[in-house]
Parts: sequence; C-alpha cells; structure tokens
Amino acid sequence: MTDRQMTSPRALADLRVELIAVADLELIETPTELERFSRDAYDFSPVLREQLEGCCADYVVRPHTVAAVAAVAGACARNGVPLTLRAAGTGNYGQCVPLSGGVVMLMGALSKVRCLDPITGVVTVEAGCLLRDLDQYLSCHGRQLRLLPSTWRSASVGGFVAGGSGGIGSVRWGFLRDPGHLLGLEVVTAEDSPRQLQLDAALSEALNHAYGSNGIITALSLATAPAVAWQEVSIDCEDWSVAVDLALRCTRAAVDLHLCSLHEQPIVDRLPQWCGPSNGQHRLLLLVAPDGVSTLERLAVAYGARFNVVGPEADRGGTGLRELTWNHTTMHMRALDPQWTYLQMLLPQPELAATQVLKQQWGEDLLWHLEAVRQQGVQRLAALPLVRWRGQQSLEQLMNQCRELGAVLFNPHVITVEDGGLGVVDADQVAAKRRYDPKGVLNPGKLRGFK
Repeated sequence: MTDRQMTSPRALADLRVELIAVADLELIETPTELERFSRDAYDFSPVLREQLEGCCADYVVRPHTVAAVAAVAGACARNGVPLTLRAAGTGNYGQCVPLSGGVVMLMGALSKVRCLDPITGVVTVEAGCLLRDLDQYLSCHGRQLRLLPSTWRSASVGGFVAGGSGGIGSVRWGFLRDPGHLLGLEVVTAEDSPRQLQLDAALSEALNHAYGSNGIITALSLATAPAVAWQEVSIDCEDWSVAVDLALRCTRAAVDLHLCSLHEQPIVDRLPQWCGPSNGQHRLLLLVAPDGVSTLERLAVAYGARFNVVGPEADRGGTGLRELTWNHTTMHMRALDPQWTYLQMLLPQPELAATQVLKQQWGEDLLWHLEAVRQQGVQRLAALPLVRWRGQQSLEQLMNQCRELGAVLFNPHVITVEDGGLGVVDADQVAAKRRYDPKGVLNPGKLRGFK
C-alpha cells in the first residue's frame, strides 16, 4: 500500500458488507462525522495543515469488544483497505489522520481497567481508557501515573503510548520509551485471520510511539508510582540566565519533582490570569512534594528570585499549573494568535548558551519555553519554543541552526514516525510491522522504513 493510494470503490463496498455483519461494532458514515474523526490537532503546524487538510476516512467504526477489533482488522486486511487507529485525537503530528482514506477505528469504547497489582502497582488497562479516569482510579488505591501529557484530561492511555513520548513527570521519570514504563501489550494483528497476542516488555518496545502503524494495541500494562500530594509553586526571575540556572538547580536538588517548566516573560504575559500576575519576569512553574517546598524556597531566595506557594494541586480543579505546560503552553498562545507555531528539541549543554544565541538572531519571533526532563539518567532541559510563522523556509532555517548548535530536534512538522523522532529508521519497528501487519494496511504512510 503506497502513500495516498486510495482504495477502489469495489473494495470499499465489499468491506462495508463485512463491517455491517460484525457484532458490537458501530458503523459511522455521516460526512460531518467522517471529517471530524479524520482530524487531530495537527493544525498546530502550518506545514501539516496544508498537507493533511483534505484527508478523510471512507468509514469510521467504533468497536466495543476486542473481538470486534479483530473482525475489523481482518476485514480490512482481506479487502486491502487502510485502517487507521484513533483514540481521543489529541496528537499534534497527524498520527491518526488517514492519509489514504479507508477506515478510522475509534478505540474509546475499550476503556476498562482490568487489574491493578497491589504489590507492584502495575496496572493493566484497555487502550481507550482516558488518562484522567485511569489516574482517578489509581488515586483511590494510593497510586498515580508516572507520565502524563498536558492533554491528560482528554487523551487516552493507548493514544499516549502510541503517539506521545513524555510530559508531566518527565523531570523524574524520563520518557515513555525508557525501559520500565511499558511492561506489556495486548495486540491484535492486521491479517486475513487476525491473532490476539500478549507481548512482554521487550516485544512491546517496537510498538511504543509507532503511531499505531505496526499493531493494534487493545490493552497495556504500565508501571505506576506511589501517589504524592503535589504542591504548586511558581518562581519569578528578572534575568533569563538566572532563571535557567535556577531551573537546573531545582531539578538536581534532593526533592521530589513532578514538573519544572520555564516560560520566557512574554509568554507569562499571555498565559491565563489564573497563572497569577506576570510581574514582568520569567517564570518557573513547579510541582513538588510537600517536604520539598521549603528547599525550593531556600534556593529561590539564594538566587534573588520571587517565590510563591500556590497551594495543593488537588485544590485547583481545572486550573492547575500543569495546564500551562508542555504543549498546553502552545495551545494558550495559539488561542490568542494562531500565527504561533512551535518546535520540540533537547537543548545542548550548557543550555543557556544555545538559548541566547538563537534569541539574539530571532528576537521576538522566538519565545523560549523549557521543560526539565531526565534523559538517560541525566537532568536536562528540553525546549518547546513558540515560533512566529514566517513561512516554511524561515522555519527550516531555524531548525538547521538548532541542529548546528547541537540540539536534538524532534520535528513536529512532519507526518512519519522516524522524521518526528530521531530521524532514523527503527529496524525493530519495521520488523514488527512485517510480523503484525504484513499487508501494510495499518496507518499507511506513517512508518517510512516500511516499503
């Protein structure tokens, strides 16, 4: 199946006959719904908006059982019809956009928490379960998720693993593909006679962050962490170099952090009012365990910064500091001015130097938003800078400069797994696609290494 190769009307008609006969399956054909479920948040990128605007499914289905998932997979494989998986559709890379039409399968009805191991805290949950609901379930048992995207209220656990990489919690736990987070998968293959497989942690790695292109995830086993009553803290710094140094100092202190986000002053000015008055300064937003608040205050005072305890995160309802971080920062800025887009990168060390060099050249067309992360056991700063859209040539120039400075770029303006990641073909992901999707019907066009 080649990119954007559309399916014949005869194959679609034959497929529809099979889909109608599947038990526990909703078939959706309304044009407005087809269009709605063929989109995600790719419009964060002007490049993707142009590339993906016309993509639309021929059918949308919603299975309510794993057996129905298998029936859809088999029908698509036998008829040679593309099958694209979709959960909540909160991704920004066009992960669940059907490049070649065909079927979009909504996974949200598979949402049960199957079990929670009381000793290890490992939870097994169906792919469509919302992260919000899963975290609420875990909190009743004294546990919490290690990693969450800023879209955690609406994103699903399967979508996060298939299309995400990190987020809230990455300051402590690193990234989803780090060993120890994903401990197993239940997968349905896309074959004429689909198989339901139970994969261990090692075999699951190839399906982690693969955009649903090499296997249909129906359930996951994830490690969790003991619940912590996170406290919200903000720290304002007048000088950018002080703010960057303090952010790194906080991440390397002997305190338990769940979030450490740094916003340049113009971003702070534009954030919702419940972030607090901007004070005309750069701002650190942190989630810290109760016993770490006094340490952060001591560090802030030593740096001459303004320290503010916002209070327990649990008391904030829908206006917590985490709602201002990671790609929610981009969302808030775009809500005020849709000409803002963004980049994603791991900054070179020392991080301050790279931010200063780029700021000197790009000025107010580049606003720094940094997130502290743990990368291979080392505390680093990732960046999701806001970039004023001046055309694709200008964007490419900026990205090339970032690379020349030593930044590792995760390009959010491309549609393939490889180009949005480290830029190289992952042989294990391709091998898994050959095993579990030999005809290449799953999300075709997204895994560049599969020919």
